[in-house]
Amino acid sequence: MAINSVVCVKQVPDTTQVRIDPETGSLIRHGLPSVVNPFDLHAVEAALRLRDIYGGRVTALSMGPPQAEESLRKVLGFGVNRAVLLSDRAFAGADTLATTYALAAAIRKIAAEEPVDLVICGKQSIDGDTGQVGPGLAHRLGMSQVTYICGLEEIDLEARTIKAWRQLETGRELLEAKLPAALTITETCNRIRYASLPDLIAAAEQPVEIWGVDDIEVEREHLGLKGSPTRVNKIFAPPVRERGEIFAAADSSAAEVAATVFDRLALRGVTLGGNGRSTSIADSKPVGDT
Repeated sequence: MAINSVVCVKQVPDTTQVRIDPETGSLIRHGLPSVVNPFDLHAVEAALRLRDIYGGRVTALSMGPPQAEESLRKVLGFGVNRAVLLSDRAFAGADTLATTYALAAAIRKIAAEEPVDLVICGKQSIDGDTGQVGPGLAHRLGMSQVTYICGLEEIDLEARTIKAWRQLETGRELLEAKLPAALTITETCNRIRYASLPDLIAAAEQPVEIWGVDDIEVEREHLGLKGSPTRVNKIFAPPVRERGEIFAAADSSAAEVAATVFDRLALRGVTLGGNGRSTSIADSKPVGDT
């Protein structure tokens, strides 16, 4: 008995200067360098480690334009067994709802060929930052889900369960879920391996399967921009913040500089002190200059 995983991999712009199409509200990718979404690399590593322990196969799945094949070839270089790219004009402009619809259809096709025990995603993409694809796939595929995984504990092949540590704001919790399951992986879960020379050579020779709309069982009205209910109502750039006033402390004591700051805040209507009125530090006795 082994564990077969499908890892969702997204190609994202390698830039912080994101541009949005004002007509469609979607990301403009033309002319921008692209990389594999960093969190997805940790998802790939998680799948490979499970395969190393329990056996099985790892399939990388992506949806995007033809150039997204570059990202799939990169993860093939880490030792992924198979790579599938959903690429068709009908997929363009998809939000997370339409994206998970298409990806789920592709995973069902893969599962018809060989059982899929785990669907693994990065916790979020660095361009959309929604964190919705992993949970969306779990819902569409009827799988258990464990999100924000910071550590994989074990898989019980006989009981068909997986134990994983989930990152919370206040700490961590250990969860157990039934297989098949959908997981989202954080950057603290593992360290990404280096690609070996044999795997790089194999990746260069291994074909990437390209699937279009006609290769998966979908309804076109649920795909791409047409199947995306998300609408961007307004696009704007945050105003550039002006440089604030700088107080030089070279010729003043710390208490004098602090008093000046408090007085400036008072002039702007900032209330300081528990009695509801502005209070200047100059009214108190300084402990000493520091």
